[in-house]
Amino acid sequence: MKMSEFKDLTLTELAAKSRDLRQEMFNLRLQQASSQLEKPARLRTLRKDIARIETQMSALRNKAA
Repeated sequence: MKMSEFKDLTLTELAAKSRDLRQEMFNLRLQQASSQLEKPARLRTLRKDIARIETQMSALRNKAA
């Protein structure tokens, strides 16, 4: 996902999206541990998406304070 897709979301929506992505990353890590992971690049993109969400959440918190 691109940063522009996250700019319109509220803090609660971002938190929910982050939780979903973290759950997906957990599942992919389990698949990786059992050598069943089909797309290893997906882990990298998930990690970057989570970082983008965390950055946007922090910007929203700073703006509110």
